[in-house]
Amino acid sequence: MTKPQGVGPYEKVTQRAWPEWVALIDGRGGRELSHPDIVPLVQQEIAHLNLANDGWWAQGITIAYEQHIGRRIPGQQGDGTFAASISKTVLGSMDVALAAWIALVDGRTSFNGIKVTDGPTTSATGKWRYWRCGLEDESRVNVTVNEAAPGKCRVAVQHGQLVSSEAASDCKAYWKALLAGL
Repeated sequence: MTKPQGVGPYEKVTQRAWPEWVALIDGRGGRELSHPDIVPLVQQEIAHLNLANDGWWAQGITIAYEQHIGRRIPGQQGDGTFAASISKTVLGSMDVALAAWIALVDGRTSFNGIKVTDGPTTSATGKWRYWRCGLEDESRVNVTVNEAAPGKCRVAVQHGQLVSSEAASDCKAYWKALLAGL
């Protein structure tokens, strides 16, 4: 059994102790059910609470349950992969922040020793700026830029499809050091 991370907020918002959640989900066959089959059970149990985003709460409780029964470890995605995420707030507009990111990584053919094989590409919406690339180990790097406050933007790097928690930890340190250059 893996100790689930952060069940306190779930207990507080649902007024149900964690052992009660485990017993309830177990009682409905949770150990044999897939993640997509558990989420609606949990969502049904919290529907009466009228939470602003009951789907988000149901996902979180389901993930904590899966960690509890040993189906996944903290940080592991539903598909078995891992991700590393890091962000930094910088001064300027979204376009200025994206330009700074592009200047920082311009000409790189690899990240953390992993060759770039796809991209990079950029795109934009009214509220977001995106930079993406694929790497030879089939992992992906997604950078998002959004306004954090007037005159400030958050640059977030998410390196997904990693094969282990150790790889995620290593990548997180790498991206943190790189982001320090912004």
